[in-house]
Amino acid sequence: MAYLLLIGTRKGLFTARSEDRRTWEPNGPHRLDEADDAGMGPVYTIGINPHSGRLLAGTESRHFGPGVWHSDDLGATWTEPAEAPIRFPEDTEASLTRAWQFAFADDADTVYAGVEPHALFRSTDGGDGFTLVRALWEHPHRAEWFPGAGGGAIHTILPGTLGAGERSPEAITVAMSTGGVYQSADSGASWAPANRGISAGFLPDEEPEFGQCVHRVAAASDGSFYAQNHHGVYRSFAPATEGWSRIESGLPTDFGFAVVAHPHRPESAWNFPVVSQEVHLPPDNRLSAYRTDDSGATWRAVDDGLPRDPYFGIVLRDAACTDGADVPGFYFGTRNGDVYATTDNADRWHQVTAHLPDVLSVRAVEV
Repeated sequence: MAYLLLIGTRKGLFTARSEDRRTWEPNGPHRLDEADDAGMGPVYTIGINPHSGRLLAGTESRHFGPGVWHSDDLGATWTEPAEAPIRFPEDTEASLTRAWQFAFADDADTVYAGVEPHALFRSTDGGDGFTLVRALWEHPHRAEWFPGAGGGAIHTILPGTLGAGERSPEAITVAMSTGGVYQSADSGASWAPANRGISAGFLPDEEPEFGQCVHRVAAASDGSFYAQNHHGVYRSFAPATEGWSRIESGLPTDFGFAVVAHPHRPESAWNFPVVSQEVHLPPDNRLSAYRTDDSGATWRAVDDGLPRDPYFGIVLRDAACTDGADVPGFYFGTRNGDVYATTDNADRWHQVTAHLPDVLSVRAVEV
């Protein structure tokens, strides 16, 4: 079995292939548009449709603005539709800044896109075109959502689950900066906040109904959630409306951007700590990843194979992932442009590539 890693950076798309997830053949940068002489802009997010294999990339051109490209041959060639796939209706008086996330439902045709400004779009044709999910855009709370330091966007989309329990095709969970976690049980026709127990120390009311600055939410294999917040790591064992529990005890800090859940074991997840909102450095200037195998009751550093000298790279919210294989691989990239991989049966990281531009997004798939 071979594995393909897609790496979105500040200056284009890179790939890497491996047969064993220990040695890798990096390639790139890949120019999505051969006719664009302006060069390669940021690739903020990448999506891999598990049903069709189609790749989606959320890009930005300094000449043409935000774009959504797709590939049906694992990145060998890319296409941008003649009409922008994601467009705000005129009556919204809004325009797309960028796509921050793609997510896929239980069928091959339904694709969700989370974008900036705070909005959710849905496609029913595999990503060729998207329509605004009006009920969330028109939610009465929207006027009070405001941009975090990284912008105001829906950056997490988890179709099919509202928390631990049976999956439902009508369920959708989203998270945003800054607004919190919202959920729909009726395919997006109505939405409710699900933030009980999540603190927001930067607000006068530190336990608000909404307004939390969520950095990332990951769904475990049983549908329950892990969340990395602006100060605070959380676990929701039941439906998220019933509340969240803090689980950062044992981590060197409670700040960070990325969290990755194990694809088969709900008690296992990865976290990538950052010193603080003011100091975007790893604790002790040492790159490390932390793993829990007991739902956050304890954490352990897994840093074998990572640089031992002072090292200043941090992991952004979309720059860590799993390939979901039977023996899963886990991956992350840093703002220093280095990418690492490990597997579930080895506590050692292997360098995939180094010295890329800032890594913004990482996705992996068996091919």
